[in-house]
Amino acid sequence: MRTKIKRLATVSVLCLGLVAKTYADNELRPYSLQQAIDFALDNNPEIAVMQARIDQADAQLGEALAAFYPQIKASLSYQHSDNPAQAFAMIIAQRRLDFNGGDFNHPGGVDNYRPQVTASYSLFRGGQDYYRKQAAELGIETSELEKAATRNHLINNVTAAYYGYLAARDEHKLSQRSIEAVDSELSQSRIRFEAGTVLKSDVLSLEVQLAEAKDAEIQAGNAIEIVKAMLKTLLGLPVGQALELSESADSTPMTPEDFDALLTQALSRQPELQAAEKRVAIAEQQLNIAEAGHLPRADAFISYGSDSKDLAFSSNRDNVSAGVMVEVDVFSGFATQERIKKAEHELTAARETARQTRLQVEQQVKTAHLKLIDALNRQQVSAAAVRAAEEALRLVNEQRNAGVVTVTRYIEAEVARDKAKTREIAARYDALRAEADLKQATGFWN
Repeated sequence: MRTKIKRLATVSVLCLGLVAKTYADNELRPYSLQQAIDFALDNNPEIAVMQARIDQADAQLGEALAAFYPQIKASLSYQHSDNPAQAFAMIIAQRRLDFNGGDFNHPGGVDNYRPQVTASYSLFRGGQDYYRKQAAELGIETSELEKAATRNHLINNVTAAYYGYLAARDEHKLSQRSIEAVDSELSQSRIRFEAGTVLKSDVLSLEVQLAEAKDAEIQAGNAIEIVKAMLKTLLGLPVGQALELSESADSTPMTPEDFDALLTQALSRQPELQAAEKRVAIAEQQLNIAEAGHLPRADAFISYGSDSKDLAFSSNRDNVSAGVMVEVDVFSGFATQERIKKAEHELTAARETARQTRLQVEQQVKTAHLKLIDALNRQQVSAAAVRAAEEALRLVNEQRNAGVVTVTRYIEAEVARDKAKTREIAARYDALRAEADLKQATGFWN
């Protein structure tokens, strides 16, 4: 028995160790851009909120459809009265009338129990039930489009944060290489200064450059942590959890299409614009509902029950009532007119919101298109500048080794090279982020 317990304990420990290792591997697994996007779509709470709103809209549709079914109610009422008219009516309903049984003017107290089942059906409500059903169906479509818009924004935000991390990481690596290079040069210059072959000003210049490189390294390191914290929030992860990212193989921005083609695409598939147009249709249905308040309403009903002086049921005392009721509001204190005015104003607001959304989409597409073109052009210019700066640094380094130029000139060339590389990094990732903004504006992510 003890042997079995030991074996079970050993297996349990191994299983727990395997689970812990698997969790650690998943936690430290480097995410590519697509993996980060997929994880965010599965784990971000905002997506779950939008799905709950879709389910809520679906429930509202079910509530609207309930008006097309008969309504059945069961009830039990009790009444006691010594009013001659009411008491006489209850005695008749209970089938206990006896013309020789007493004084009709003083019947005494009479008890009446009535169990009853009532069914009603709406024959006509001015089309209000139909319009409510249409509005509820549009509400589901609107909620789905709002979820698509949220998904669109989430993908863009994850993409922007991802490239922001890569940009900060590359700048951090560049600043570390700059620190190593300047620190090495500073050590050699101090030795030369002690030997009297280098001026004190050259040593001080290198110390200043080293401080600037360390400052840049600190800022880049902080930028990495800030972007990672932002990305963790988008992924639905706690801030304290470890997160590593890997560079995507296809992180090369593409030349954008013609603006008119992009705008046409955006107007046809942008979820925020489509949702705004659906809200206009919902407002139109709400106006139809308000206007239907002027029309008559007709309901059919049937009830089955029995009256007795106690709760004992007998088919000899049961009764059935059936009928149709038609009613119309002749004067409602102007409530119907005010509801119509409210619905008209809501329709106007929905239409203007849709027009504003369209203008915003056009502006987003235009801005993203221009930013992408600008970033691509800057990327080409900065790449050429990096090549020129590296060649200039190489020549200055040869001249310095030959004793032709001073350390100050070498520092200037190295600073120019680092700035050129920094601009190249910024331009590259600016282009990638602008491409993501353009995809969001055109609804590409959906």
